Amino acid sequence: MKTITVTTQATKNPAILKFVHTGQITNGSYEYNTIDDAKNSPFTQQLFHLPFVKKVFIAANFVAIEKYDIVEWNDVTDAIKDQVGSFLNEGGQFIDDAQKSSAKMAIEIYAESTPNPAVMKFVSNKMLTSQTYEFKNIDEAKDAPIAVELFKFSYVKEVFISENYISITKYDVSEWEEVGQEIRSFIRTYIVDGNKIVSETAVPVSDKNTVASPENLDETSQQIISILDEYVKPAVASDGGNIQFESYDADTKTVNVILQGACSGCPSSTMTLKSGIENMLKQMIPNKIESVIAING
Repeated sequence: MKTITVTTQATKNPAILKFVHTGQITNGSYEYNTIDDAKNSPFTQQLFHLPFVKKVFIAANFVAIEKYDIVEWNDVTDAIKDQVGSFLNEGGQFIDDAQKSSAKMAIEIYAESTPNPAVMKFVSNKMLTSQTYEFKNIDEAKDAPIAVELFKFSYVKEVFISENYISITKYDVSEWEEVGQEIRSFIRTYIVDGNKIVSETAVPVSDKNTVASPENLDETSQQIISILDEYVKPAVASDGGNIQFESYDADTKTVNVILQGACSGCPSSTMTLKSGIENMLKQMIPNKIESVIAING
């Protein structure tokens, strides 16, 4: 029988190292944060007995370990390689098939503050949607089950969903210190239980705030859209919001944009528009831009 060898592969996170096998370990992907999480993986439970193991990831052809800083990889890599290799050569299964079907995907939700004090961003380690959605009230949210449930919290004012995060706008009746953990726990449980995020009939913001197709717009408008998409959207998304081109008036040299999510009603949005977006557009499209005006979504 051919001996199975294991190699190591570094990752962008210096605390995480991959132990790679040329064959297939499992069909799915699993993440374990504690020994209790690893009930369907006895081998992973063995790893957690090592005091430096913080997290374990198992995918198609590798085991990845995130370590605590109490050791250096040089001190423990060979021992882990031998342990993984021996387990594979003995025909061991990393995932117990008898328990695989009942194992829930490891979901983490991280709460992040935004420049808007009324908005908190709740980030998931799982992709939630490929589109962007904004709901101002529970009636608008009828095609987004998770938003409907969120609106049942009395302090939730608006819900914004995009890719792997949900931005919640609250009423002033509560402080985030009082309700943030409640929302975080609810979202995590909702996702872990496999509930639907949005229905196929939900209308994304790109369809709600429709502008003419870029090819039908004037050259300056096309340039503005390109700059917003490349330079501005990633930055506002990191703050839990979104920006969309609405219109450009060549006579007044005025750009109208729609702000959504955390950017809508944000006290710092005016400064961001003037010192950031407006200056950028003036520099990149000389003599075409005089001002940028925000329309809250």
